[in-house]
Amino acid sequence: MKFGTVAIENAQGLILAHSIQADGRKLRKGKVIGPDDIALLRMSGITSVIAAALAPGDMDENIAAAAIADALGDHGLESSAPFTGRVNLIAPHAGLLEVDADALGEMNTVDESITIATLPNMARLGAGTLAATIKIIPYAAEGADVARAASLLRRGAIRFHPFQLRRADLILTEVPGIKQGLLSKAEAVTARRLAGLGMALGRVIRVPHDEQAVARALAECGAELVLLLGASATADRADVIPSALLKAGGRIERFGMPVDPGNLLLLGELQGRSVVGLPGCARSPALNGADWILERLAAGIRVTSDDIGAMGVGGLLKEIPQRDHPRATPREGPLRVEVILLAGGEGRRMRGEDKLLREVEGEAVLRYSARAALGSRANRVRVVVPEAETARRDTLAGLDVDIIETPETSLGMAASLQAGLRAIEPTTHAVIVALADMPEVTAEHHDRLIAAFRPDEQREICRACDEGGFPGHPVLFGARFFEALRALQGDRGAKEILIAHPEYLQEVATPGRGATLDLDSPEDWAAWDAERKTRAAS
Repeated sequence: MKFGTVAIENAQGLILAHSIQADGRKLRKGKVIGPDDIALLRMSGITSVIAAALAPGDMDENIAAAAIADALGDHGLESSAPFTGRVNLIAPHAGLLEVDADALGEMNTVDESITIATLPNMARLGAGTLAATIKIIPYAAEGADVARAASLLRRGAIRFHPFQLRRADLILTEVPGIKQGLLSKAEAVTARRLAGLGMALGRVIRVPHDEQAVARALAECGAELVLLLGASATADRADVIPSALLKAGGRIERFGMPVDPGNLLLLGELQGRSVVGLPGCARSPALNGADWILERLAAGIRVTSDDIGAMGVGGLLKEIPQRDHPRATPREGPLRVEVILLAGGEGRRMRGEDKLLREVEGEAVLRYSARAALGSRANRVRVVVPEAETARRDTLAGLDVDIIETPETSLGMAASLQAGLRAIEPTTHAVIVALADMPEVTAEHHDRLIAAFRPDEQREICRACDEGGFPGHPVLFGARFFEALRALQGDRGAKEILIAHPEYLQEVATPGRGATLDLDSPEDWAAWDAERKTRAAS
């Protein structure tokens, strides 16, 4: 790849290296410079730019990132669309991340331009958690390096294990004089611990701290996982709980682990079911070695004595400072994005016809647009319609959308947007504002906006652009701008926010011309229908 200062007359087709303001418009870094951009630069008196040119054999950053992601195989994570040379791997459900550090380390040494960063091996993930990110550092990588890096990624270098166990039984032992409240608290803490792993607490059996009684209780348990919490700590393999497991016909895999707190854990098996003798620290909800074992078992991962032996490095949990992951977006919980689909307009240029009921591929364009939003990674779709407007409501029948009625649609787009914002969940990190009369906007348009949203990189307004680079809809706004959106008035929409905050604006390339195709009159619809028929015929 060639990189340097280029006269604008020689810049067409090159990649803009740094964002630049030209005639009041911001040209974003990474943009392929077109003839319109050159004209804009010339009008602004700019004679040269810093740009990158792909050399023969180079691979575009997005194509290279996608190639590395493909080489990882079927890892069980969701892959984002490539964007600015990055592919994010995201957990679709709660579970554990398994990584082959040797394979990834070797790949990261092929060339400095090709990188993968992950969370630690066996990291616990919530639904929507960013597990790994593939990043091509410059605007291109040599194709030979990409091929070599891909060849080093053994299938299984990254693997996601969703939590799959559903129920666990609990045996609590008693000694004379023990307070029943202590047992009840242990039961409640265990139930919460299991709930975090997607499991319910099944039978709870209280028995004397006696080998025979514990053995009988083990025989009564039928859940996929059996937990034991003794009134007295287990001090030896010959103590009550390990002996009871053997008496019931089970076996001991390991007693004791190099994790503190959690040293006195027992792991065994009985009739194909895992049995865990919990250490006393499990009476507290604080992280301990038992959590590491329960997480793996819940994810369907067999745990051996050697696995436990390898937990010593990093096993001093008492000394771990609490901190966020460096690449985590500064937010609480998994990313939550909602779509507000504006369907409140009167469409005066349609001369009395409701354009949202016009058919696209056999269904009303309103329903078509709602289904496109539902097909995306957005968490919820909310459709704003005029109050007492039955035809639009009826066309949405059977779709999993929230219909928001507002009497204020005649006041303009801002009123409809505010009605949608009043309905969103308080934990929402971003909203996508979409128009219901844009029939070539697809689920991919929404997903590309979600992939581009990175508050940690000041990408908090993400606007869809068509294949020609012209901006349009939909537009994603981060929570930073919710109050500004609520303050809008009239029919100006959110354009003034985009103008006021160019530093947060990210133009997002989307396929086709869906982002700018706006059909406002019968003539527009007729021309579009004719064009579609011509495309279909060819």
